[in-house]
Amino acid sequence: MVSARTFTVTNNCAFTIWPAIFTDPNVGSATPDYATGWEAAPQTTVSFSVPNTWQAGRIWARRDCDFSDTNPATQCADGGCAGGLECTGAGSGPVTVAEFSLGVDEVDYVDVSLVDGFNLPIAVNNDKGCPEPSCPVDLNANCPAALAGPLDSTGNVVGCKSACEVDPNPGNSQNCCTGSYNTAATCPASRVQYYSYFKSNCPNALAFAYDESPSLLVCSASQAANYQVTFCPAN
Repeated sequence: MVSARTFTVTNNCAFTIWPAIFTDPNVGSATPDYATGWEAAPQTTVSFSVPNTWQAGRIWARRDCDFSDTNPATQCADGGCAGGLECTGAGSGPVTVAEFSLGVDEVDYVDVSLVDGFNLPIAVNNDKGCPEPSCPVDLNANCPAALAGPLDSTGNVVGCKSACEVDPNPGNSQNCCTGSYNTAATCPASRVQYYSYFKSNCPNALAFAYDESPSLLVCSASQAANYQVTFCPAN
């Protein structure tokens, strides 16, 4: 088996975005061979090597950023992180996230997560014919009013929060699957507000914490798949 994979990240949006990478240090030490954040003009692509053992990795993109602002919550319209341009932490919601754990018990686990809300359409493809998670549509356009925001300078919605993000009691909530609701049995999809909005529009993405089938991509690690992450894939 090759010792690393090739990941390709493409900005197919009509505007500049700032893609980012974060690896949870509590899970693994292997990290991609690339900056943890960069500016991506429209129709640009970067490729880099990722170790076969990359665990708990996240790739997402930020919108409307000003890194002279050091506050992760306000430096971008959404997706901002500790560290500024080069992230040292996960992105702040609402944010669409591609998640990767490679080579776990000889399997690659890959998904597109809406658990932290939505900010940009995304698709994850591979070169081995494995299932491909995605949320290729713009969920901002018809986002329920209770979840809509933030807005850009012209008043357009550029983020659609998850039900958890607007829950008044996130520490013990069925919307967040926390507290007394922190199992799959106590946190069914039917009890998560707005689940149907996210899931009906993006059936191949995770809409809440325990929404893992059939939205979780599983690919044999022995195939050593290379992965492509595309923002605004339908443009």
